[in-house]
Amino acid sequence: MVDNLETRIREVRRFNRFFTRQIGVLREGLLHSPYSLTESRVIFDLAQGHALTASDLCRELGLDAGYLSRLLNRLEQQGLLEKVRSESDGRQRLLRLTAEGKQAFSVLDQRSRDEVSEMLGELSEGEQKRLLSAMEGIEHIFNKSLKYSEPFFLRSHEPGDMGWVTHRHGVLYTQEYGWDERFEALVAQIVADFINNYQPEWERCWIAEMQGEIVGSVFVVRANEDEAKLRLLLVEPKARGLGLGTRLVEECIRFARRRGYKKLKLWTNSILVEARHIYTKTGFQLVEQEPHHSFGHDLVGETWELLL
Repeated sequence: MVDNLETRIREVRRFNRFFTRQIGVLREGLLHSPYSLTESRVIFDLAQGHALTASDLCRELGLDAGYLSRLLNRLEQQGLLEKVRSESDGRQRLLRLTAEGKQAFSVLDQRSRDEVSEMLGELSEGEQKRLLSAMEGIEHIFNKSLKYSEPFFLRSHEPGDMGWVTHRHGVLYTQEYGWDERFEALVAQIVADFINNYQPEWERCWIAEMQGEIVGSVFVVRANEDEAKLRLLLVEPKARGLGLGTRLVEECIRFARRRGYKKLKLWTNSILVEARHIYTKTGFQLVEQEPHHSFGHDLVGETWELLL
């Protein structure tokens, strides 16, 4: 029975020892490779294809700048990465894997997939689902506790959230744009398809909460092996102006990159000015416009894309 702080501390430390042993991070070379855990993580991040600076990696990995600089120099000396001048800002040096670095990543990635596959293969279907649910719960708790500087926190969807997404889209779009109930029906179909065809490895829903109340949502849905769609971005009026919309979109971009998608697309309408501003700010490009009559109004539909 965990009944006091010292007991809880011992339990957390015990679990840490168990889990690090389980996934093999204490080995001298991660995944039977010559690379440490931190070196492997840097290789993994650079392999996702988006331009990163040393400062970006510091923020992403939470590393000391001096330590990371020495690690990057070591990887550069080994011929695994190179530093190239940014075309948009000549003062910045972007980090990029060399052909040798990409080969190292390929080996690490395959060994990681094989080890996880072997681990999951020893579990029943029910045990796998319990494991994934427990992992998501831990991530949810720590995401909630670490975002202390923001008035909101993000979590994965839970039972009842799809009803909220459908309801609030219907209410807000009627209040703000006069759209009829056919828009609510469209949202209901999108969330039903998401739940019925949910692929956790490739798709994600984020629900934003503030002071115990849901205030926003967004989805990433798989279109095909190379392309994902950003869908149903919504921020409640009371939560606007806090950076929540941008944060939700950035989470989608980060998730899509880590899953190896090459493109993230979305469909919106020209009258959604605030959402369009967020898409522009986060790097999306408007690629197509088409007039249509939907939800009781003449509208201009827009397709936006972001190359990852």
